Amino acid sequence: MTTTTPPVTLDDVRDAAARLKGVAHRTPVLRSRTLDELVGAEVLLKCENFQRVGAFKFRGAYNAASRLTPERLERGIAAYSSGNHAQAVALAARELGTTAVIVMPEDAPPSKRAATVGYGAEIVTYDRYTGDRVAIAETLAGERGLTVIPPYEHPHIMAGQGTTALELLEEVGELGALLTPVGGGGLIAGCSTVAKGLYPGIRMIGVEPEAGDDTRRSLEAGRRISIPVPHTIADGQALHIPGELTFSVNRRLVDAIALVSDDEIRDAMRFAFERLKIVVEPSGATPLAALLTGRAGTLPRRVGVIISGGNVDAERFAELCGTRP
Repeated sequence: MTTTTPPVTLDDVRDAAARLKGVAHRTPVLRSRTLDELVGAEVLLKCENFQRVGAFKFRGAYNAASRLTPERLERGIAAYSSGNHAQAVALAARELGTTAVIVMPEDAPPSKRAATVGYGAEIVTYDRYTGDRVAIAETLAGERGLTVIPPYEHPHIMAGQGTTALELLEEVGELGALLTPVGGGGLIAGCSTVAKGLYPGIRMIGVEPEAGDDTRRSLEAGRRISIPVPHTIADGQALHIPGELTFSVNRRLVDAIALVSDDEIRDAMRFAFERLKIVVEPSGATPLAALLTGRAGTLPRRVGVIISGGNVDAERFAELCGTRP
């Protein structure tokens, strides 16, 4: 009889949590009576916009990088990212006393690029619509002897990201549903592993921008589907195909995918700023948008929401959240 071992387990996430203790922030869980009344449920917001580098990505990056041998660490790390993973790897490299080279799209948000440089990384740019970021990073790694830490397609990355849900559930207890943004699928894979492992009846709902529904299409087809690189304000979710490892987890554990428009994402960002008093980047606002619009469907009594990041500069935030014509 053939058995398939999942790429990430609840024990892997617990091990990652121990490794991250005292390094990553234990981020706050916020409540809003106004939000509860609007959606008809008790909503628990896990605010990874307060994480180091301003997003959940530091969890996975540090968990993976800290496991490298001293010899590999000494040679340095490479990564590819539109911004948050770039910053996370750059900071992890600095914390571990090594260097990082990051492949970033030319149109990456300037604030994310500046923060990545600020953590000490070297940046190599490419055109996200014509270039192959994986090939570029692997070529650099081969030439320089670097170790590539991918943004989601790695068991240690998924385990690190899963500590987000582990912390939330340890603090608030059982939830009927948990909403997370979906890009490459690492966050929801790790969080689903934890949530379903602790509470098998929980409903896992991923949220994608309408223009970037590769995971929704893939789950419906039962196989990974590639789409054109999407044009969306949610740059952290502008991917054309789910990861192979992440999809192997998500096809088993994710119950539904909700889609939200760019305008609905803007409204959610504005709501978070005006009513919750927090700054959320577009990708981080997609689950909140799904709640506010009803696109998440009928909600149970208690709902968890992963606010995945808050990396948006003041000018871009004002542009996105200004009054619509």
